[in-house]
Amino acid sequence: MSYPRENLAPGEEIVLHRHPHWKCLLGPFLLFLVITAIAGVLAGIISGSDLGSTPTMVLLIIVGVLWLAGLGWFFLRPLISWKTTHFVLTDRRVIFRNGVLTRSGIDIPIRRINTVEFRHGPIDRLLRTGTLIIESASDDPLSFDDIPQVERVHALLYHEVLDTQDRDFDDEDGYAGDPARSRDEGIGR
Repeated sequence: MSYPRENLAPGEEIVLHRHPHWKCLLGPFLLFLVITAIAGVLAGIISGSDLGSTPTMVLLIIVGVLWLAGLGWFFLRPLISWKTTHFVLTDRRVIFRNGVLTRSGIDIPIRRINTVEFRHGPIDRLLRTGTLIIESASDDPLSFDDIPQVERVHALLYHEVLDTQDRDFDDEDGYAGDPARSRDEGIGR
């Protein structure tokens, strides 16, 4: 599911769009495999028992319903949540949206970003993921976990911050179109 372009301002361009790293799905998937194995063992025990056809059928239906509940809760729910979580970097802001039924999100204007850093341990480095930390002008630092290729995202975001600062500096001084002119040449004209 791509990020809806109608949420962008006119002329705003997407620089980067990411979902969380697939490692966040690993735990729920492994848990679902355990649930499937347990359901299979229980179904085998129930089928091999001498309970009679009706109690066997009822118990197998109960095991099947519990397995389906495990499928929904431990596999499909995290998968849908992963797919509906968006980390988007545009030329004007950082956008984070997540949630399925209850959506939440945050927009951080590039102009307000003071510091960008990343963290990742040995396993995250192997998987090429990590946590991106963004500190804006007036807010507490925000952490975004499981960002794929976090070093690349960090570099792109840092370049966008610098480009925005350069554009702001050029706009304030009136030298945006003429990089050959120095500040001193503009004084007194």
